[in-house]
Amino acid sequence: MMKDIHSGVTALVALAAAALDADENGETIDLKGYDGCLFVLNVGVGGITFNGTNKVDFIMEESDDDSTWTAVADRDILGQAATVVDGKVRTLSAAHAAAATYRFGYKGYKRYVRIVADFSGTHGTATPMSAVAILRGMDNPQADQAA
Repeated sequence: MMKDIHSGVTALVALAAAALDADENGETIDLKGYDGCLFVLNVGVGGITFNGTNKVDFIMEESDDDSTWTAVADRDILGQAATVVDGKVRTLSAAHAAAATYRFGYKGYKRYVRIVADFSGTHGTATPMSAVAILRGMDNPQADQAA
C-alpha cells in the first residue's frame, strides 16, 4: 500500500520558470506553520557552455524579517555537493547538455528562505530554470492545490 505524502505537504513557486541570463532572487518562502522545507531545482540545457568564469551559482538564503538576507550556513543545508560552500547548493560551471533536477533541504531556524540564481561572466543565451519549495505542514492535512 502506498503512503500518503500529499496530505502533509504544500508546494510553492520558489523560482518562477523562465529562461534566465542574469541574477534572479527567488520568491520568499515563509516557513511559519511548517516544520520542513525541501527545494527542488530544475535546470534545462545550458544556454552557454558553463566554465569557471561563465557560471551560475544557486544560493540558499535565509532571513528573520524578509528584508535582510544572508547565505544559509552549510550545516543547515541538506544535500548540497561537499565541494560547494557559503550557501551555494549547486554551481553550473561545466557543460550542462541535458535537463536535470536537484533537491536541497533547509534545516535552519529562520522564518524566511529563498533560492538565488547568481550569474557570473557572460551569458549571451539564457538557460531555462525553475525551483519549487515543498513544505511539510505542522497541522495536517494541507489544503488541496489542484483545484
